[in-house]
Amino acid sequence: MTKMMHFQIYRWDPEKNEKPYLATYPIHLNECGPMVLDALIKIKNEQDSTLTFRRSCREGICGSCAMNIDGTNSLACLKRIDTTQSSMKIYPLPHMYVVKDLVPDLSNFYAQHKSIEPWMKKKTELDHSIEMHQTKDQRAHLDGLYECILCACCSSSCPSYWWNSDKYLGPAILLQAYRWIIDSRDDFTKERLSNLEDPFKLYRCHTIMNCARTCPKHLNPGKAIAKIKKSISLFS
Repeated sequence: MTKMMHFQIYRWDPEKNEKPYLATYPIHLNECGPMVLDALIKIKNEQDSTLTFRRSCREGICGSCAMNIDGTNSLACLKRIDTTQSSMKIYPLPHMYVVKDLVPDLSNFYAQHKSIEPWMKKKTELDHSIEMHQTKDQRAHLDGLYECILCACCSSSCPSYWWNSDKYLGPAILLQAYRWIIDSRDDFTKERLSNLEDPFKLYRCHTIMNCARTCPKHLNPGKAIAKIKKSISLFS
């Protein structure tokens, strides 16, 4: 028996003088792959070539296809089509400016990432002919941090980020910041902490934990933020 699924998808084109709306596309699931991204690609290829969304790796690595699916931020390539229901609703990531359809404007998000200087910083000149070694224990501190793919699912699910995204760095960027703070090879721990000690950059986090619940990589930005706060108190 053919299972029919109706995908209700947010549509908005800045070049057209019309309000955003939901467009409905029917799909026979036995003619479609199991993931929401499979359905979106099928719709774009066979029903509506104007449908716009980001995607790349299809393996949950690049973070490009982050969107809000049935009320939860997720990656379309990792989100299975729920065959127990007859329809699914798909929106762009919430509380972000929309470029078109399911494509959010991540310019501010990437600028915030740049602001934390997400690269190794040394106070002495590096000898590039040798490696910077870590012990296994030192390397283990990076687990749960380096896996972040900057998909913005967590930040766009955070109420504090919704209302203060111009000042508050948000869970994704703060997790990335802690990844460099805790790295034993970096020499600028104190300076990095000093840069984050700000009422808005860091302390808008109220530990609601939406970030951990929605992360498609099962990371815990809230825990990283708490460790940044603790580190600042230790260095003060």
